[in-house]
Amino acid sequence: MTIKSRVRTVPHYPKQGIMFRDITTVLKDPVGLRATIDELVARYKDVKIDKIAGIESRGFIIGTPLAYALGVGFVPIRKKGKLPAETIGHDYALEYGTDRIEIHTDAISKGEKILLVDDLIATGGTAEAAVILIEKMGGKIVECCFMIDLPDIGGRARLEKRGHKVFALCEFEGD
Repeated sequence: MTIKSRVRTVPHYPKQGIMFRDITTVLKDPVGLRATIDELVARYKDVKIDKIAGIESRGFIIGTPLAYALGVGFVPIRKKGKLPAETIGHDYALEYGTDRIEIHTDAISKGEKILLVDDLIATGGTAEAAVILIEKMGGKIVECCFMIDLPDIGGRARLEKRGHKVFALCEFEGD
C-alpha cells in the first residue's frame, strides 16, 4: 500500500465543499509512518542539510524524526506567542484576515542550509511565510518538503515562483 492510500479523506471539513486530507491515519499506522520517514530519509540522505524547519504542528511530527534520522537539528516555526525566547515573525494573509508565524532569533545562522517540512501544501501561504522568515535569518532553503500536495490550489506554484524546489510524497487533485 502507498502512503497516499493510507491518507483519510474527510468530506466537508472544516466547511462544506472541502475534502480534508487527514494524515492521522498514516501516523497511527506503524508501517505507514515508517514508510513516510524512510522515503524522506532516502531522498535527503545525500543532500547537505544543516537543519530541518518544521511548521506547527504537523510539520513537527514529520520533521523531528526526519532530522533525527539525518543527524541534523530541528527548528520549530510556531504561531504567534508560542515560543519562549526572543523571536522574529512574519504576518501573512489568510482568506479572512491575517496570521503570524515566528521563529527564535537564534534558530538559524547565516548560510545554513534548511529543509522546510510540513504535512500538506495547499495555498502555500504559511509555507511562503516560513520561507521568508528563514531567508530573513540568512538561511538557504534546500527544498520545501510535504507529505501531500494539493496542486489545484496553487501552493506548489507559489513556492516555485519564488525560486524554490518543492517535493511531496503524494498529491490529491481538487480541494
